[in-house]
Amino acid sequence: MNVRRRSSAAALAAIAVIGAATAPAVAADPSPSKPTGTSGKSGLYGSTDPQFDGVWRQSLALLAQDTAGVVPSSQAVKWLTDQQCDNGAFAPFRPDPAKACDAKTTVDTNSTAAAVQALWAVGGHGDAVKDALDWLKSVQNKDGGWGYTPGSPSEANSTSVVIGALTATETDPETVEKGGKSPYDALLASALPCAEDGGAFGYPDQDGKLVANADATAAGVLGALGTGLVTEAGEKTADAGCTTADEPTREQAAANGAAYLADALAKDGHLTSALGGSAEQPDYGNTADAVVALAAQGGADKAAKPLAWLEKNAAKWAKESGPAAYAQLILAAHATGTDPRAFGGTDLVAALNATGPAPQGMAAKDTATASNDDDAKDGKKDDSGFGVWWFVGVCLVFGIGIGFLLSGRNKKQQP
Repeated sequence: MNVRRRSSAAALAAIAVIGAATAPAVAADPSPSKPTGTSGKSGLYGSTDPQFDGVWRQSLALLAQDTAGVVPSSQAVKWLTDQQCDNGAFAPFRPDPAKACDAKTTVDTNSTAAAVQALWAVGGHGDAVKDALDWLKSVQNKDGGWGYTPGSPSEANSTSVVIGALTATETDPETVEKGGKSPYDALLASALPCAEDGGAFGYPDQDGKLVANADATAAGVLGALGTGLVTEAGEKTADAGCTTADEPTREQAAANGAAYLADALAKDGHLTSALGGSAEQPDYGNTADAVVALAAQGGADKAAKPLAWLEKNAAKWAKESGPAAYAQLILAAHATGTDPRAFGGTDLVAALNATGPAPQGMAAKDTATASNDDDAKDGKKDDSGFGVWWFVGVCLVFGIGIGFLLSGRNKKQQP
């Protein structure tokens, strides 16, 4: 579910992308950004400008490492935790974490929800997770959902990534209500009819009309299933196509969304994108998100064709795009039970590790090099009181902002 990955200010303001990094939200391919040259020292993965995707990128990278049995660097985890604001929210990037967040700090639900999932995965950051969840609940819309930024209209991408944060932390989304509506109510309102849109989830255009969107659909399938950015293959189900229902259940909406994605992938094995008036081209990030959604809804076999396409074609894209792209592919491999260390001849785990500070350690089967730091905690290393995880890159038509803010919290056990 690429819930969003935005590579430029224009992209952020114009469309929603959830996977390439997401997305957050995460995802059209991120375009090259200005190198910062400081990722090794700061703990940030990747050397491109983190202005729009820093927290999302870092969260995805850490989450992908966790699924592969890699214990991330304490620097990398600290980079993420340092981005949290005192109110619990996260922005896409805060260049000076020592400076308190203020009214000019643009925080967002996608960055915050991704960070929650990452911090919960590595453990030991109960206060930071609780503060982030409290902030997310405080900006929930009256229809039960979330937009990218507080107050923006609810849409499938953002609502789904927040659902993922809730379920990852063992919080039942049904119990998180606003105005008597739960996140699932808002998500199902984005499910489009079979006859007109093939069961896709819609994303609002500039006029607020829901338009069938593969990125929103991949996110919506995961949200309807109540799963987060990291998921495993679900039970194998038959291909039933799109089932018409006036008020579909969550399971029906997820199945319909999966049918839409399967149809979109049937011809070439990949999704396409055409941003900024350019010619259509393969959308690697959204294809990876679709693989995760299809596997989660109906088993790994449903994702076999797009997965094979990624194994054959995605290595070059990931190398050019950086850590979020490697992370998306690792999450797709995880969802389908595929070895990320032998993904079409590429060791995705080693490649991801090489984009940032060396990990503290790895599971026995991980062949990449690592430097061992200190403190083992509950089977995972505790990063000096910091925890970590992932982002889709998600940008929405209605307003873009990403939030992950500072909070120098002491290490605590998860609630």
